[in-house]
Amino acid sequence: MVFTPYNDRSQMSTIIAMLNQTEPLIDLMDNPPENINRPLAEPVTVEDPAITQLRTDILAHIDSLRLPALDAAAPDKEIIRYSHAQKRQEVTQQEWQVIGPRVNRLIENFANGDEVNPERIRPELVPVISGHWTGHLFRLATLLWSIPVSHGYGRRIRFLVRDQYNGKLIGIFALGDPVFNLHCRDQWIGWNVDDRRERLVHLMDAYVVGAVPPYNEILGGKLVASLIGSAEVSQAFSQKYGNATGIISGQNKAARLMLVTVTSALGRSSLYNRLKLKNGDGNSLVELLVIGETRGYGHFQLSNELFERIRQLLVDENHPYANGHQFGQGPNWRFRVLRVGLKRLGLDEELIRHGIHRKVYAMPMVSDFKDFLCGRSQEMNLNRPTIDAISTAALNRWVIPRSLRCPQYQQFQRHQVLERIGIAVELGTPANAEAQVEQLTLLQ
Repeated sequence: MVFTPYNDRSQMSTIIAMLNQTEPLIDLMDNPPENINRPLAEPVTVEDPAITQLRTDILAHIDSLRLPALDAAAPDKEIIRYSHAQKRQEVTQQEWQVIGPRVNRLIENFANGDEVNPERIRPELVPVISGHWTGHLFRLATLLWSIPVSHGYGRRIRFLVRDQYNGKLIGIFALGDPVFNLHCRDQWIGWNVDDRRERLVHLMDAYVVGAVPPYNEILGGKLVASLIGSAEVSQAFSQKYGNATGIISGQNKAARLMLVTVTSALGRSSLYNRLKLKNGDGNSLVELLVIGETRGYGHFQLSNELFERIRQLLVDENHPYANGHQFGQGPNWRFRVLRVGLKRLGLDEELIRHGIHRKVYAMPMVSDFKDFLCGRSQEMNLNRPTIDAISTAALNRWVIPRSLRCPQYQQFQRHQVLERIGIAVELGTPANAEAQVEQLTLLQ
């Protein structure tokens, strides 16, 4: 029997009467604890109201995203965009704190439609440097994506693709470390666990790829994606990581870029679909192959604010995952925090499964890459085509024909970039980042 404490003396007689009806009290002097056979009642546990509120907030937030059912068919692209909308707004507000004060200068890197001459486009790769104007322009460009763009993790190479004809931005792409577990990729390559552990270093994942307006209106995205397969990208990878020692393995595995994977954000991708180029002799330049589909797990459905509250639970418990986010401690740190945190809250770990279909593609850098990645061959001849060779083929196949069929791109004005992001600002005036973020909140 559990008694509720009373402070009202008038109720004391009632309490005494109740006590007289209970079993005799045990004298611990005569019956020490080790001799007591029947269990003592457990104390009543009162849950922290903050925990209850966090659980409620998580469920309400996920419900608001209208994620597709896990067993549903591939959802419409607009449904996927809607599911990511809150995360996109959150990311844009964060990024604008840095980009906002610089927007008047950065926006000049975008072309007006009448500044683009499809027949004279000449792409060049500009490496992105964090904290530099190239890094700020890259971050601004990513805000045009309807799906929030990851910052990547581990090894990372980012590029601006610029048109040498007019000096304007065509698009961007970035390569980062691939995820360790990707069933369709591993099965397609023919990897076992040991193969993957030993040779994953020779892969990269393109975590953002695409063109910006007005180049995106004339299939500039296919041009940008094709440039991933260029000799210049392979050389940049070798220079940066060819002799690097792995932080986790502690080994120098002489990394060579053999394969690049990319995952569509919105199901079947018109950008990646049928991406294949040949030169005038009929020899393959680049090709993206469909290797499978994933409906895996993600963390976009939990805002940064919710994630930090979950992580704080682990901090309070001194859990090793709480601050285990330094590179070298595993790329899935955020997933690990969420799995443990959700379990602590009594929630299903499957809440981080988004149920969204994503096509997985791969771009081989050599024809017999599987022999190398499976250890059947030790030497490969990385003889990749140049940017000029790839861009000539891409312009002739995609860009120039589209520009002739759809000349509307010529009407585009660079200030429309900010409208598409959701920022209303008068160019040429001092940028007020805080005011623009407030506008963004209202416009979204």
